[in-house]
Amino acid sequence: MNLEEINRILMSVQQQCRSVLTEIESKQILQSIGIPVSPYYMAVSSAEAVHYAQKIGYPVVLKIVSPDISHKTDAKGVMLNLKNEREVEQAYKEIMHNACQYKADAQIVGVSVQKMAKKGTEVIIGTKRDPVFGPVLLFGMGGIFVEVLEDVTLKTLPVADEDIDNMFKEIKLSPLLRGYRENPPADLDFVKDIIFKLAKFCEHYPQVKEMEINPLFVYPSGEGACAVDARMFVDN
Repeated sequence: MNLEEINRILMSVQQQCRSVLTEIESKQILQSIGIPVSPYYMAVSSAEAVHYAQKIGYPVVLKIVSPDISHKTDAKGVMLNLKNEREVEQAYKEIMHNACQYKADAQIVGVSVQKMAKKGTEVIIGTKRDPVFGPVLLFGMGGIFVEVLEDVTLKTLPVADEDIDNMFKEIKLSPLLRGYRENPPADLDFVKDIIFKLAKFCEHYPQVKEMEINPLFVYPSGEGACAVDARMFVDN
């Protein structure tokens, strides 16, 4: 765990009197605790966006970066599967316009340019500090499964190996994790390692009141996982 980098980010957020970290800041923290994220760059112009897209390699994703817009999709601030320079230039302009329409007074940091991650089984992992139970871990199927099926399970921290195994079994769509028909089993050992890293981070930084990785793309057994999006909230 790179404590120096994490402290730098959290101190910067605190000095700006913010309670919400940007996706970039959240991903920097995830990287600092050893969790893989999709490659990204920050662009502040359409020309920069094109430059970084070419550097990463198409297809790419563009996302608005603003501490005032945590639900990027609601703001129409995400453009997927961009395949060339023209599409990136147009997406950058649309995202900036949409963000201003969504929240005129939002602080816009820029647009992140990210490699279009290889698809995997989508899961969500999060932590939250409950006023009664203390730190709580959330795990479930990510993406639309969270919003439509609410297929998640909760455990109070700290958790043991057996607790995490039970969480994998408790969700409705657990067969998708264990392997179903032509789909191979997901790399649950890697997911378990991520959960332990998040739990340790939660223990070290009580000022982080809520965090969420959604989605985490989980690949077949032995191939790991990748955090595609992340959010964090802190006490100020």
